Amino acid sequence: MVKSIARVNAKLFIDPVCPFGYSASPALRAIEWRYRDQVTWEMVLIGLTAPGGASLPYTPPELAANMVPLRDRYGMPFALEPKERVFTSARACQAIVSVRINQPGFEWRALRALQLLFFNTPLLPDDDGQILSALQTVPDLDAAAAMGAIDSPQVQESYLTDWKESRTAAGGAGELQGKTADNGEGVRYTAPSVIFSRGENVIEAVGFQPLEAYDLAVANLAPDLSRCEPAGDPMEALTLYPAGLTTREIATIVSPDDPANGSVTAEQQLIRLVGEDAVSRVPLGNDALWIARS
Repeated sequence: MVKSIARVNAKLFIDPVCPFGYSASPALRAIEWRYRDQVTWEMVLIGLTAPGGASLPYTPPELAANMVPLRDRYGMPFALEPKERVFTSARACQAIVSVRINQPGFEWRALRALQLLFFNTPLLPDDDGQILSALQTVPDLDAAAAMGAIDSPQVQESYLTDWKESRTAAGGAGELQGKTADNGEGVRYTAPSVIFSRGENVIEAVGFQPLEAYDLAVANLAPDLSRCEPAGDPMEALTLYPAGLTTREIATIVSPDDPANGSVTAEQQLIRLVGEDAVSRVPLGNDALWIARS
């Protein structure tokens, strides 16, 4: 008998402009590597401010300065260039929802593109033209169709559903741990929150969590799953990710016990692979996106 591979569901609460959600990418990539299709992923867009509401309560220089310790501690690339003005995240979230409706599955690629470009270019996440340009970098994604449908009732209602669900964290494990937020709209899941479930059994990993917390949740919900060993080298890590990985993401897949030091080794190996014409290096902030050549 063939085992079912969809053993655990993971619901990710995320916002494309949250630096903590972005900084969790290495841990999320490592979980994907370990469990592959045995974990199915669902995305809920948070929307850090109310639809049509005020901008985030930080000046552009304050936001950029707040990203310095995240860059240094968690290793994702940041350009740290202050945005030209304040902004909201609702429009970028709505664009991702539109992709989810019009091209199911591509919402993950849309999120990835908007995150990488938001944190490493002047991209403003509430400018439709800039969002369109960002989505146009995703191969096979119909960016024009997604942006053309962004104001449709279906997209707006689906986004509002996400927004409301993101504010249902009251009384849960995350609130007990002090990892939720409440600005009067309801107790909100902070990014990146992951609710792992299998049948009626649920484990909440709310807010920023280490890789070990995610792994513990999956292992306890489904100890009968297969678990892949770390990748043997950067080239092997890139096999699951044709769109590329950052240095810290690769290091976490290859050296999960010490990704900070593993990043140095990984980068050295990757540079040699560039010299062998096996990998392309795309500069990104203070790091790069590494893409295996076909």
